[in-house]
Amino acid sequence: MSEQIDQPRSGVRWRRFAVTLGTVTVGAAGMVMLTAQGVLGAQFAISGMPFTVTADKLEGTGFEQFATLDQMIPDSPNQGDTGGQVLVIVSAIDKAELTNLCQSINLGGTNLRITAGNSGKPVTARTLVVDGDEIAGNASFKNIDVGQDASTVDKVPGVKGNPGVFAQQADTVTITNLRQNNYATTAAIFTLPNLRMGFSSDGC
Repeated sequence: MSEQIDQPRSGVRWRRFAVTLGTVTVGAAGMVMLTAQGVLGAQFAISGMPFTVTADKLEGTGFEQFATLDQMIPDSPNQGDTGGQVLVIVSAIDKAELTNLCQSINLGGTNLRITAGNSGKPVTARTLVVDGDEIAGNASFKNIDVGQDASTVDKVPGVKGNPGVFAQQADTVTITNLRQNNYATTAAIFTLPNLRMGFSSDGC
């Protein structure tokens, strides 16, 4: 099925969506933001500490989305009652621009806060792959295919899901007022103009 969605939808909560996807096998996790280290070939254990990402606007060419499981190290202190696995939605974009990007990690009593992509110079990324369990915003897609097998998606070179897993893909994606709860991010190239990093009492 291919269609163009002209009216954006807001408040999408992928945690609920992911529950409907059934059992998935362990897939590749991502790299922490700012580590421009290649793509899903570098599989590793996530810390299990979620981080918040916001942006005024995300524009992407080549979009894929499917579910997988991210894995922590054995007996991770962050695993709680998860058994060391987190069900996530993988959102992959071949070429992305983000305006007024903010990322914050709650360290208990303080936040590590990172901002970039303001003053008319957006953050840019190639082969951007984000693992998260919640995303909200106003989204629109061009030529979207919904219900495709995740092993057959082809909008982001080198990024595919596991056979039998529900997926969707589109030629383009635009999300305004983006807010995500993420566990991992990877990018082949990540350029962050006007980067600022520091500790703050406030998150994003």
